[in-house]
Amino acid sequence: MRTSLQHLREKVLNNLSGVIAILGLVVALGGCQAAGPVPRVTPQVWDAWSVGQILNAKTGHVVSTAEWLEGLAGYDVIYLGEEHHNRSHIESALTVLRSLVTRGRRPVLAMEMFGWEGQPALDAYLETKESARPEFLERVGWKQNWGGAFEDYEPLVQFAKDQRLPVLAMNPPKTLIRQVVKLGLAQAKEQPEWRQRGMEQETIVDDPAYRSRILSQLQACHGGGAPEDYQTMYDASMVRDEGMAKTVAAAVNRVRAAGDPTQGPVVSYTGGGHVQYRLPVPNRVARRVEHGLKQVTIYMATLEQDRAAELYQSMQEGIADFVWLTPPGSQGAPRRCR
Repeated sequence: MRTSLQHLREKVLNNLSGVIAILGLVVALGGCQAAGPVPRVTPQVWDAWSVGQILNAKTGHVVSTAEWLEGLAGYDVIYLGEEHHNRSHIESALTVLRSLVTRGRRPVLAMEMFGWEGQPALDAYLETKESARPEFLERVGWKQNWGGAFEDYEPLVQFAKDQRLPVLAMNPPKTLIRQVVKLGLAQAKEQPEWRQRGMEQETIVDDPAYRSRILSQLQACHGGGAPEDYQTMYDASMVRDEGMAKTVAAAVNRVRAAGDPTQGPVVSYTGGGHVQYRLPVPNRVARRVEHGLKQVTIYMATLEQDRAAELYQSMQEGIADFVWLTPPGSQGAPRRCR
C-alpha cells in the first residue's frame, strides 16, 4: 500500500489537476466506501431522468431550461463543474455563456485550465486577431499548468475571443503547489515564491467540513501512508482552492466596482471537485466578498442509469444547486475510486 501512496504523490506532483479531478469524483459518488441507504421515492424520481435535462438538486426534478437560463443572469458567480474530457460539458458551458450574451450581459470567464503566470499571454491572445496557437500555448504555459489537449477547451476560449470577453487564469502556479506538496503548508509559506505570488496576506482556511470530505477520502482510497503524507496533499488541495477563490472574488469585486449592470456575472469553469458541496471554492469566495453575494453551483454529470440512485443521494446531501445530465465523454464514464 505504501507503493500506492507514493504513486499518488507522484501524480500530485506531475498531474495535479488530474488528481483533484479524481478526488472530486470520489467525493461526489461515495468514494471507496459503499453508499449508504438511498432515499426511496415512489415512483423513483431518477427513473424519469434523461440526458440533457437540468435537475433541481433539492428535489431531483427537471427544471425548464429556458427559464433556468434566464435566471442565471441574476447571480454574481455561476460555478460550472465539469468531468474532464467531456465535450458535452464544454457545450453546456457555451450554452450558458451564449444565453448571458444574448441577454446583453458581458460575462467574465474564469478557467482552472490556465495558471496565474499565463494571464499576460492569455490577455494578448484574446486581443489579437491573428495569433499562432503553438506560440500561444508555449507562452501561456499550457503544458506546465494543464497538459491535456487544448482542443478540448478551445471552444470556450474562442467564444470569449469572438465576443471580446475577458478570460481569467484561475490556477495558482504549479510550482507553488509543488512546494506545498513537498514541504507542507507551513514551510511553503516561508519560501520566496509564496510572497512573489502575492499569497503572504492570504488566509488558507482549513474548514472542518472540507477536511472531512477531502482528507478522509485520500486516506480511504490510498491507505498505508504516514499522516504527514496525506497532510501535505491535503494542504495542496486547500491552497489550490483558496487561490482559485482569490481569483474569482477579485473578479466579482471588479465587476461591482465598474458599476455597469451589463458586466458580469463571473462564470467559473473547473473540475466538478472544486464546486461540490460549495466547500472547495464557493465557500471561500463567500468569505472574501461582502454584501449579498449570489452564487449558484452547477454540477455537470454523466448520466449512468445504474448509478442514478447514488447521484440522487449526493444531490440530497447538497452536491450542488443544479445537476446537468450529459452523455459520457470520449473516454467513457468518469473513473471512480473503489
